[in-house]
Formats: sequence, structure tokens, C-alpha cells
Amino acid sequence: MKDHFIEDLRESLRENADEKTRESALRFFKEEVHFYGVKSTIIHQISNEHFKSIKNKPKAEIFELCETLWQSGLMEESIVACNWSYYLRKKYESSDFKLFEKWVNAYVTNWASCDTFCNHTVGSFIEMYPHFIHELKNWALSPNRWMRRAASVSLIIPAKKGLFLNDIFEIATILLTDTDDMVQKGYGWMLKVACKQHEPAVFDYIMKHKTTMPRTALRYAIEKMPAELKAIAMAK
Repeated sequence: MKDHFIEDLRESLRENADEKTRESALRFFKEEVHFYGVKSTIIHQISNEHFKSIKNKPKAEIFELCETLWQSGLMEESIVACNWSYYLRKKYESSDFKLFEKWVNAYVTNWASCDTFCNHTVGSFIEMYPHFIHELKNWALSPNRWMRRAASVSLIIPAKKGLFLNDIFEIATILLTDTDDMVQKGYGWMLKVACKQHEPAVFDYIMKHKTTMPRTALRYAIEKMPAELKAIAMAK
């Protein structure tokens, strides 16, 4: 039965794929990424449509389908897996964290699947079960670059709401001198978003650490600040 749902989904993706979209998408990635070539808006439409046929199934069965999609290594299938797990957010239990962690560690291989999954599924989970934020700090110490990026981008949506500021600073400090540009951009983005609700505190943090913060992370972090604060932060 699982194969039936997956094959129907894959048929829809194949029918909506085109080579021009596939070639265009490849330009956004340094890593080797595999695509059908489906536009993002259509991926979400297909995701929504096919979820209707499985939405009444037990959560564990839907998560099994998500796992199968993650295992394919195809971008569009991973995005559908991200969407389906997020659609179930009202049913999250604390025991789901280990599965989410496994997916990030085992299957995430690019910034797009990392950010889609962590912004929404993991971010929603952390808001529901905030004591798990200490696990994100463990992710920040991982040898896996995508786990380290995930540690920060999982807090993007909570940061927009002004949540978890001290934890955001802790994670940024763990990642502060990371040499991986994907990690630098991730925690810089997290600080930038936190700035919307806590600009003075974020600015103070940046000024305290600007001599050791990589310029990539610094530029991301100050992007939305007023020009005068940007100038101070960027001054040598």
C-alpha cells in the first residue's frame, strides 16, 4: 500500500517536470543535487493534493512515507517529505525528535532541504517542546555541516516571534568561528531574524564578537539593521 501512494506521487512529479527548470535549479547549489525539474509552486500543490489521500492515516505511517521520500535523494521528494511532516505539527510528540534528528543527519545534503525541514518541522517542534533546544546546541557541535546549519535555521521562525534569544546567542557562539560558509550563513540569518524583535541586544552581541565572526556571517546578521549600525559593525 505504501508503494501505491509513493508511486502516485512520483508519477505526478514526473508529469510536471521539465529540463529547463531542472537546469535552472542546479545553478543554486554547489553540492551535487538531483532534481526531477518541477517548479517549487507546483511541488507544493502536488504535496497538498497527495496529502489528502493519506491525511487520515496514523502519524507513524505517514512518517514512514516521508522516510521513503527522503531516501530517494531527489529534491522534490524531500520537499514533499518536509511538507507532510509539517502538516502533522499538531500531532507532534516529544518522542518524534529522534526521528527528525535522524532525517537531518542521514538525508539532508543541501541548504534547501535543510532550511525547508528545519524552519518548519523542527522549528514548530521546538516551540511545542522548548526543552529540546539543548539538543540543537548538540547539533551545533556535530561534524555534519548540515546538522550545524540546522542548529541555527531551526530557530528562524521562533526568532521572528522574539523567542529563545539567549539560546540563539548560545548557538551563535558555538558556531561563531565555523569555517563552513553554509553554517556561517545559517547562524548569520538566525541573528538577522532575531534582530527584528531584539535589535539592541543583537547589535551588542555582534559588536562583542565582530573581531572573530567571519565576514560572511557578519554581513548576513546586520543586513536589516539601519545604515548607521551597519557602518559601525563593518568598521575594522
